[in-house]
Order: sequence, then structure tokens, then C-alpha cells
Amino acid sequence: MTNFFSFSFKNRIAFNYILSSSILIAIVFLSIFSIVKYSVNQHVNEEIQEELYKHLDDVTTDENDTYLIHVDQWRAREHNSISVNPVFVEFYDNNKQLIDKSPNLKNSNVELLDNDKNNKFTDTKLNGIPIRQIQTAIINKNEIVGYLVVAMSLEDFEIVKILKNILLISYPLILILLFLIARFFAGKSIKPVRTIIDTSSKITKDNLKTRIPLPINKDELFILSKNINNLLDRVENAIEREKQFTSDASHELRTPLAVMKGTMEVLIRKPRTQIQYEEKINFCISEVDRLNHMVDQLLLLARFENQKQNIKNETIYLNAIILDNLTRFSQKIEYKKLKVITNFSEDFYIQSDSYLVSIIVSNLISNALKYSNDNEVVTIILTNEGNQIIFKISNNGIGIAPSDIAKIFNSFYRSDVTNQSEVKGTGLGLSIVKRLCDLLKFEISVESKLHQSTTFILSFPLAKLK
Repeated sequence: MTNFFSFSFKNRIAFNYILSSSILIAIVFLSIFSIVKYSVNQHVNEEIQEELYKHLDDVTTDENDTYLIHVDQWRAREHNSISVNPVFVEFYDNNKQLIDKSPNLKNSNVELLDNDKNNKFTDTKLNGIPIRQIQTAIINKNEIVGYLVVAMSLEDFEIVKILKNILLISYPLILILLFLIARFFAGKSIKPVRTIIDTSSKITKDNLKTRIPLPINKDELFILSKNINNLLDRVENAIEREKQFTSDASHELRTPLAVMKGTMEVLIRKPRTQIQYEEKINFCISEVDRLNHMVDQLLLLARFENQKQNIKNETIYLNAIILDNLTRFSQKIEYKKLKVITNFSEDFYIQSDSYLVSIIVSNLISNALKYSNDNEVVTIILTNEGNQIIFKISNNGIGIAPSDIAKIFNSFYRSDVTNQSEVKGTGLGLSIVKRLCDLLKFEISVESKLHQSTTFILSFPLAKLK
């Protein structure tokens, strides 16, 4: 039963078109029929009324108040033969006795009705033939002296019946024809949809390069095709990033493991001194720490990959978060003999997730310290600009080449690694910063001059304190 009523998209379009068209055509046909019926009806009534007035003129009264009929004039009006639309006339006296009638009635009579039917059009029959008649009383000195009956055949109404039959027969035929035409044009109209179906069926995880051809007309199907192509672009880019991320992560994880394995193999080849053992073990411990740090960052990236993590909304004292993170890196600051200058003109508060903001600030500070030369200055500035708080952290380090600025937020990307091999890192810190900024709807930008300075700029929405 379900399959019987399950139309294809093309048939549904045609069916909906026919449904609306059938109502419109029905209204038009009913209007035509009503107008024709009304016109014919009015035409017959007017002819009968005209005949009635003519024959009333043929009636006079004498000195005895008896009405006389001008027979010669009356019979001269061609009532002797049946015409296309014959008129039947009868005269009655005041006792409703027939006095005279038109010759075309021959042996038949038009029925004289009760007085309440006077001057009213009434449909009756004459020998089984439908007629319309009107009767009127002949008045003399306010008394009825007789009756005049005029009738006319309703043959004109045969046109109305024929029209009715034509409309009833043509109505379903027109609907069937319109359905076939609508189905044909609907098929041509949804041809791009068939193209979309055929093209999308060819797209698999191994074939993401195929795109849907855009229709010539820039209509809804054009927009649909374009949006699907854009979606495919995003899916392809996401899968490519996932493949690249998996490849890079696999490489980065294997490297410290291979180094540790090689170090262990060297140690067991022959006896070593206590100092050599301690040196190699400490080296392996540093590689394990590096591996743990990388795994933590990978887990953090995976945690926010789908951006569905529940985010807290709390008032954060931004000054304290920055100072707390500087305290955590105090050993590194002392080791590289860096001078950290903080410029907080006032207390700054933002509305966000404290834990995630701390991760962002921590990674930016770590990055600034890591790529600063010894005895250099790191500057952290907080300012209020309109409805935003601007966080700037600058260092006078190796800088970033203009060609690398667009790539620094990619996972595992490290700028100028070959020339800075002494700078340890995973290439995940800025990727995490970018991901969290997108998640929290912060804006981040970079300004850098190679071998001179680098400045990271963060824009926070200002918190509304109660």
C-alpha cells in the first residue's frame, strides 16, 4: 500500500501542479457554465416578456367591458408554423375558459396556472417538451376580465446541456494532458538533481576530488550544488588534515622511541661507567618527558576536535592568570636570563572558561620564552580598547619568515627547524592555541619580523561585571 502511493519527486511535482490546476480549471469551467446559463435564461425570459407585451396590445375592451382580440393582427405574426424557437399563446376569459390560442398549439394546450403564478416565469411541459411560460391577468376597471398565457420552448437550454457535457468530459482529459506535460517539464527541471545523485554516488573516501557540475541557471539547484561542493571541499580538507596529522603524529611519536631504543642498545653492547649510564638514562628520561608532553597535547587536541566540549562561562581575572603562568616558567626565565616586562594599567576581567584561557596564555608565554635569545626582553601588555581587551606578548627572538606566518598554527609545524635544532618542541602549542581561540571565539593574530621580533595579539570580549 505504501509503495502504491509513494510517488517519485518528479511525479509529486506534477501531482501538486495538477492539484492546484484542477481547482483553478474547475473554477473557470463553473464560471463559464454559470455565465452561459444565466445569459440563456435571461434571453428566454426577455423574449417571452416581449411576446407578452405584444399580445397585450392586441387586446381591447368594448362598451360592455368585454375584451376583444385583434385576431387578424395576432395571426399575422407567423404563429402558423413551428419555428426554431416557437411562441405559444392562449387567451382565457375570467372564468378561466379557453377563448383562443395560437395555431401552432394545434390540439395541445398550455396549462393555465393558479393566480399566485401570475406575472412569474414558470417552467412546465407541453407534450413532454420543456417550456417556460408566463401568464398575466387582463384587467379592466380593476377587475379581471381574462388571462393571457405566453410560453416558449426551452430548446435554447439544450446549448447549456451540451456545454455542461462538454465541460464534464473535457475536464478530466485536460487534467490528464496537463499531468503528462507537467511530468515532462518536471523531469527536465529536476535533471540537475539526477546529476547530483549520480555524482554523489561516485564520491567515496578514496575519491573526494569529484565535484557536482554547477547548473547554468543560478537558481535554488545552483545554490544546492554549490553548497554541496563547498561541503565536499571542507570534508576533503578535514580528511587531508587528519591524514597529515596522523602521519605527523606517528612520526613524532616514533622519533623519541627510536632514540631511546638506540640509546639502550648502545648501553648494553658493553659495560659502561657509572657516569655514562647516568648520562644516557637522564637523556632517555628527557625523551620520555618530551613524549609525555606530546601525548598530553595530542589528547588535548583530540578533546576539542569536534568543538562540542562543554565550556564554562565564568568571570576571569586575566591579570592573575598571566602572573600565575609567569611563575610556572620562572626557572626557564632565570636560566635564559630573560627580562619579562608586564604592563597592566588596571584590573582586567573577561567572561570565558578559566582553564582554557590559562592553556592559551601558557602556550603563548612558553612559545615567547622558547624562541627568545638569552638576555633579551619579553613584553606582556594588557589594554582596553572599546569593548575588547587586547593581550600582546612580544619577544626579540628569531622571528618568523613571512612565508611561514600562515602555517604556524598547523599541527606539528615548526618554523625554521633546521636552523634552530636546539629549540625543543612538538609543533602543537600554537595549533592548540588556535583551536581554543576558535572554540572560545577569541581573535588571534601575529606580527613578526625575521631575526628581530614577534608579537602575538589576542582580543578578548570585555566581561560585564555586576
